[in-house]
Amino acid sequence: MFNVDGFYGANVTAAQVIDAANTHPMMVPRRVVVVLEAEKLLIPKRESKAVDEDQERLSAFIKSPAPHSTVVFVCGALDRRRNIVKLLLKEAHVVDCGTIEDGADAERWVKARAARERVTFEAAAVRALIERAGLDIVRLRAAFDRVVLYALGQATITVADVRESVPPGPETAADFGIANAIRDNDAAVALTQLAAALDSGAVPVMVLGQLRVAAERLPKPRVRAAVDALFRTDLALKSSGGDPRILLERLVVELCAEAPRRVPYAGR
Repeated sequence: MFNVDGFYGANVTAAQVIDAANTHPMMVPRRVVVVLEAEKLLIPKRESKAVDEDQERLSAFIKSPAPHSTVVFVCGALDRRRNIVKLLLKEAHVVDCGTIEDGADAERWVKARAARERVTFEAAAVRALIERAGLDIVRLRAAFDRVVLYALGQATITVADVRESVPPGPETAADFGIANAIRDNDAAVALTQLAAALDSGAVPVMVLGQLRVAAERLPKPRVRAAVDALFRTDLALKSSGGDPRILLERLVVELCAEAPRRVPYAGR
């Protein structure tokens, strides 16, 4: 199609998107430019002078877009504290198609979708689906459709159906890796898994939610200190109290610390 351009956020620069939008349409009044997985363009994984320049160019375009084009950014979860996200929320027409913040949101989404499609899931199958698909709405929707098609004609969708039809995503394995490393007091492995999650585009707030779940599963003597560390990190993230990566790294190290031993009081 002459007047429609499609890109993926991980494989495109701001300059390419802007060039496509600035191109005049042929024989129709408007050109359409669609950027899928746009969070990877809007919130790049690494910082550099070239990335900063790309962000400035994109911000200028958002403030003054081409009048003959419609640019659609299809995004997953975004960190609303970022300047470019704040700018989009101010300047663009935003349509929320169902943001999933945590596991409880995902479970509600699956149950609502199942009711609409008139299919029945075992409770454990719902949890298994979320564990395999993760919290990204696009992957979760695709996983739901896959297992429903696989179990077509069955009265109930089971855990076995989910495991047979939905492969676990790489980010799911990383989530479990962080949790297991924290449980085992292995800060080095936990930091490696954290870096992999952040480098793959995970939103810090959502990573914090995963760390909260890991903390709640710690042995009882470690839970109180873990919850205190989570609260401090949550406050720091929401108040821009430091670089999100450093805050999360510090939290992971604290969560991996062994519970302090009580020294018995030797009374006279």
